[in-house]
Amino acid sequence: MKLIQSRDNAFFKQLKRLAESGRERRKTGQTLLDGVHLVDAYEKVYGPPEALVVAESAMAGGEVAAYVEGREIVVLADALMRDLGLVDTPSGLLAVAAIPKANATVDGKKDAILLDSVQDPGNVGTLLRTAVAAGIEQALLSPGCASAWSPKVLRAGQGAHFALAIHEDVDLAAFMAAYRGTTVVTCLDGATSLYEAEWSGPLAWVFGAEGLGVRRELIEAAGLRIKIPMPGAVESLNVGAAAAVCLFEALRRKLAV
Repeated sequence: MKLIQSRDNAFFKQLKRLAESGRERRKTGQTLLDGVHLVDAYEKVYGPPEALVVAESAMAGGEVAAYVEGREIVVLADALMRDLGLVDTPSGLLAVAAIPKANATVDGKKDAILLDSVQDPGNVGTLLRTAVAAGIEQALLSPGCASAWSPKVLRAGQGAHFALAIHEDVDLAAFMAAYRGTTVVTCLDGATSLYEAEWSGPLAWVFGAEGLGVRRELIEAAGLRIKIPMPGAVESLNVGAAAAVCLFEALRRKLAV
């Protein structure tokens, strides 16, 4: 067990770079996982991470101390753990982990979720988590999306990353043109109610950036435009909520067959 108390420590500086820099994560092929649940989910699929980092106070007992008992760890002074700034309230456990490569090529005949410039890390993580819950196995992210493997997206995904083939910087228009199923976009122009729309076969759902929505070229390329009926006194839903409504309506129909 090694205790780090100085901000000048080389390992702490590397943690800081991984926490703050997408370029550093891409260069090293590493990211940071926060919390026992996320670390455990990673280990079940990919094996032990490259390093386990524990806040000094978390060694006093509790879930984190029990999880790392008997394992090689690095202990970080609490102030340094907070300085990493991953979350407002650190869990007390971090892992340095290799970023998994997508375990399959893009499949033009399987259900998919397509994210068009979704920039909020919490929304990207939520969308990936919702997709996995609904049984979808691949996610395609356009340029301009928050990095799927950033610590904040991973935290919001809560392990969903490890059950998905995630493809980043994808040309969504090209994928949609070659897709062998139905491409579906949520919008208002010329859209059919989600509950009245008809489809069959695999579906590729396109969800767009907060506020801006899906790009016009992708709306025009979609095979089906749908809208979610909202009789209440709101005009729109958060992209994560909208995706949950759509994906679970599709799942309901699939299970009813």
